[in-house]
Formats: sequence, C-alpha cells, structure tokens
Amino acid sequence: METKHPVELMKQTVNILAAVQLPEGGERIIKDVSGKIRLTVVPSNKPEDISAETWENTDILYTASILPNPGEAPELKWVQFQHAGIDTKLDHPLFQKQKLLITTMSGAITSQIAEYVLMAILALGQKLPQLQQLQREHLWPGWKEKFSGLLPVELRHSTIGILGYGSIGREVARLLKPFGATIFAVKKDVMHPEDRGYSAEGKGDPHGEYFDRLYPIEALHSVLAASDFVVMALPLTHQTRNILDEVAFKAMKNSGYLINVGRGGLIDEQALIRAISTKQIAGAALDVFAQEPLAQDSPLWDLENVLITPHISGISQYLTEETLSLFIENLKRYLSDLPLLNLVDLDQGY
Repeated sequence: METKHPVELMKQTVNILAAVQLPEGGERIIKDVSGKIRLTVVPSNKPEDISAETWENTDILYTASILPNPGEAPELKWVQFQHAGIDTKLDHPLFQKQKLLITTMSGAITSQIAEYVLMAILALGQKLPQLQQLQREHLWPGWKEKFSGLLPVELRHSTIGILGYGSIGREVARLLKPFGATIFAVKKDVMHPEDRGYSAEGKGDPHGEYFDRLYPIEALHSVLAASDFVVMALPLTHQTRNILDEVAFKAMKNSGYLINVGRGGLIDEQALIRAISTKQIAGAALDVFAQEPLAQDSPLWDLENVLITPHISGISQYLTEETLSLFIENLKRYLSDLPLLNLVDLDQGY
C-alpha cells in the first residue's frame, strides 16, 4: 500500500491566525501561498482579544508575543514569533503541555541591528562621547590634548570579537569586512560554520566566509583578550546568563569597548559598572538591559564613554515586510513538509 505524503493527509483547510499587524498587501501574500489557507488577522496585545472560536480552530499562529493558554488551541501545530529573542516565552505553559513547532524571526531586521553595531563601534572608536562633551563645554583642545585623549581606534587596525555568530553576528561581519578589520567569531558549534537559519539574499554570512578565526564558546576569554571591540549577540540561556562577569571583563583589554545588542541578562551589570568606573575597559554601547526600562538611578546613565539607547537597535520601518518574508518562506516549507528555518530547541533555549 502506498504511503501518502503528509501534505496529502493534511486537512483541506489550514487556519492561520496572524495576531500581528501585517504590511500593506500582506493578507494577499499569505493567501496566495496556497488555496488551503484560511487567514484571520487580529492584531492583538492580549490573548483575550482573540475569540474562543478562533483559538480553537487555529493551526498556525503568527505572533509578536501573545499565546493561548493550554487547551484553548487544540489544533495548534506551529507558532512563528515576530521576535528573535524569545527566551521569556519558552516557559509559557503552552509549550510545556503541547508539542509544537516554534520558530523565531532570526535573520530578519539583522541589517538594521548590524548598522546599529557599526554606528556604535565607529562612535566609540572615533571618540564621539568625548567630542560631544567638548562641544557642550565650548572647548577646542590643543594638539597635545588631541593626541593624548582623542586618538581614534581605527577599524583597519582593530580586532572585532563577535560573541554569537548567528544572523546578527554574521551581518555585522559582512558590514565590517570592507573596513579591513580582523574578525574573531565565537560559536557554540564550530564544526558547522555555515548558517542553517534564515538569511535574506545578499545578507549575512551564509557560508561562514567573513570571519578570520572561529572559536568555541570555551575560548571566550581568549577572544576577549584579543579584541578591541566586543560585540555581544549571544542568545540568553541558562548557560549564557551573566557570561560577561567580573572575570570576563578582567580578560578584556583596558582599551577595549563592549557593544551589547543581544540580551541584557548576558552581562553582570554590576561587574560592568565596576569595569568601566575603574577603567578596566574603555567604554560600552548598551541597547539592552537586565531590567527594562533601565532604572533612572542606574549608574550606567552617567558613566563616561557609555552610550545608552532604549532597546531600539531592532526598530525598523521595514519590520513587518521583512518578518513577513521569513514567515512566507517557512509557510511554504511547512505546507511542503520541509524543515522549518529558525526552529527552536526547547532544551537549548533558542
């Protein structure tokens, strides 16, 4: 007896709930993937915004953050998040009760995040905080002061340590390569340097070609010691929480800078404050924090050579278009019974 392909066994209608704002024409783009699709669009901030009947019939959920409670969506098979970092969602009761496919938007909007990283590297390396202070004070330094305090850290003579060589790290490497920087990348699985996740055409480093050296996570401190700029783009897991601690900062160069666009919990903030205050490291650009919003009395606000931004590195006017492109690619794979991109491993936490 011939075994039917899983798609043949699939019910005639595939119910998709988009609980996010779609770009103009987005509904048609989704429906055009297959005649099987029945799409419901309810941009929502709370699960209760969705009717019980809709939850009950949903096969695929495209969401920014809202999730049904266990039992509310018995037909649910796949959740596509509109976020890359979903560590705060993985303990949701839904994922403990139902065996679901979970995918993230990793690989979308990485161009904007990488541009933020490039901005931060150039701003810190070119002494922008010090120059802004001189402007506020209406001061014009002499040549001696310029050479003693304003010499730039030039990219063509710099080593960039990228901690986490996923979609963000790869796009950072691609942007930095033309500057002539030396790139050291840290990746959990160094035996597979290629990118197995989603990557927009012409972006990132799909074949693992843009780094000069690839290190395992166990060699973290060696990379810190060699880097002029450290870019933090690791996922937040039990293993990586506070991975940049006091010992790690002592391993860095006194002239080294930190840029964090990963997760705030990757860094021991008290250790970072001490490291910058004592000039153990030269400065930092921080877009994410352990607690957000950053407390108004946090010492980080007033430290010299620290750029604070309110978690905006991933903000883009193209967010809905780029994340929809990823969803469409995964939807085609799902309907063809192919492996999904950016599939989350609950045991690993990303």
